[in-house]
Amino acid sequence: MPNVKSAAKRAKTSAVSRTKNIAAKANILTLGRRLIAATSANDKTKSQEIFRAYSSALDKAAKKGIITRNTAARKKSRSALKIKAMK
Repeated sequence: MPNVKSAAKRAKTSAVSRTKNIAAKANILTLGRRLIAATSANDKTKSQEIFRAYSSALDKAAKKGIITRNTAARKKSRSALKIKAMK
């Protein structure tokens, strides 16, 4: 239990941001799994659509500080290579 009013407020805002961060990370993981499924099924058009959404989600998360910029760049790069390697 916080002893100071500002600590109580900080605890509330931390709880709100924690739930938002968890939701954003879950969205990134879901899109990543969908992208892997589409690339393993050799569906190039669907993979490209999902890749756009995945890249956007990664960029937004990196902008908000949920993940680091380098992590977002690495994930986008590896995904793009997988799509490019498709027949």
